[in-house]
Amino acid sequence: MKQIVYLSAILAIAVAQNAPAPLQARVRISDPFNDNQIQGNLTFTQLDEHKVRVEGVIAGLPPGQYGFHVHQKGDITGGCLSTGPHFNPENKDHGHPNDENRHVGDLGNIEFDENSVSRIDFVDSMISLYGPHCILGRAVVLHEKQDDYGRGRHPDSRKTGNAGGRAACGVIGIL
Repeated sequence: MKQIVYLSAILAIAVAQNAPAPLQARVRISDPFNDNQIQGNLTFTQLDEHKVRVEGVIAGLPPGQYGFHVHQKGDITGGCLSTGPHFNPENKDHGHPNDENRHVGDLGNIEFDENSVSRIDFVDSMISLYGPHCILGRAVVLHEKQDDYGRGRHPDSRKTGNAGGRAACGVIGIL
């Protein structure tokens, strides 16, 4: 019996060592047209078919909450403005990350602490690193204001969450 348990343990180790690493992507966030006061790195890890973990650190904004979205284009040649609108392949209204009716790129708000640092670690069920919701080659944009999740009275609420201008951005690439 001990031999079977021992062989099972060896087999489990061999399978784990040969298992493919999870698909990952990375983005470096910055504000290149504003002296790079905002900087950070994020990693996206495909956990399963419907879940992507987003984790990392961004520094450089005053304490508070700020809109955080994936935008359509991975083009930052004209700064963050050239990234286009939110990634919205299903043509839905802007919403909260837990809403069924939301842009794929609606990742909500991230919070900066009293040291101007945001530590990010959450799982999203709409973005993906493959298929129709693939975010590879698109841009992450950090906005100047808090996202109202499409629930405000401002005309931009259902389009952008009325999150204001674009404070920093970066292109998502395969890791």
